[in-house]
Amino acid sequence: MSKSAELAALIRNRAGDEAPEFGLILGSGLGHLSERIDGTAIPYSDLPGFPHAGVSGHVPQLVIGQLEGRRVAVFGGRSHYYESGRADAMRLPLEVLAALGCDRLILTNAAGSLRADIPPGGLMLLNDHIAFAGTNPLIGEPTDARFVPMTDAHDLGLRQALAAAAAAEGVDLPEGVYCWFSGPSFETPAEIRAARVLGADAVGMSTVPEIILGRFLGLRCAAISVITNMGAGLSDESISHDHTKAMAPLGATKLEAVLRRFLREG
Repeated sequence: MSKSAELAALIRNRAGDEAPEFGLILGSGLGHLSERIDGTAIPYSDLPGFPHAGVSGHVPQLVIGQLEGRRVAVFGGRSHYYESGRADAMRLPLEVLAALGCDRLILTNAAGSLRADIPPGGLMLLNDHIAFAGTNPLIGEPTDARFVPMTDAHDLGLRQALAAAAAAEGVDLPEGVYCWFSGPSFETPAEIRAARVLGADAVGMSTVPEIILGRFLGLRCAAISVITNMGAGLSDESISHDHTKAMAPLGATKLEAVLRRFLREG
């Protein structure tokens, strides 16, 4: 039995056999959303191979249960490339999600905006991404499955459903391109200018590896950024991780409303 199958069996033993309809990965400062789930919380420490979530603002646990009448599996924290130098750090958790029978993945993150019309406190629905970090979580995968087409990486049907949910809640949800930087240092003003030239609308240090892994595993994926700051050189803000955690709750209320409506009507 594979490691993912073993962990899936352990999770079913504690949380029940029903397959989650949606997986949800929560970004920095957004972990409190897992507290809204009526279900079973399993610390990552009980799941060998799961990330330790060593970044403040993340809650290292998997919560499986009901939200708005839908069965969900919520990852309260993720492991980032900059923590270990491994772009595939979230591969095992996503393999476990697929082993549980889930086929849809919604990701959230905290990001810096490159557009004046998407200010801090706002949301952005990802319609594409740029892997500026220059690596890939499928490096070393020995099978031809590693050649994953990415044209539909951000699933159109899920994006349309999220956009409809946002409209119904009166929440602005512009679409844009997310540019993945490796971190952990924030971007320089010159890098922000370069990202804008390349067509990026927001920057961050996560999500893209998980989208690639999700598609590799056959999951339909969509992602929403909570904008916590403007990119370096675009405002007088002092950018820091503490700033990110402080600003994330401004958009988290909007994000929760959108996700709840999406689950009710999706």
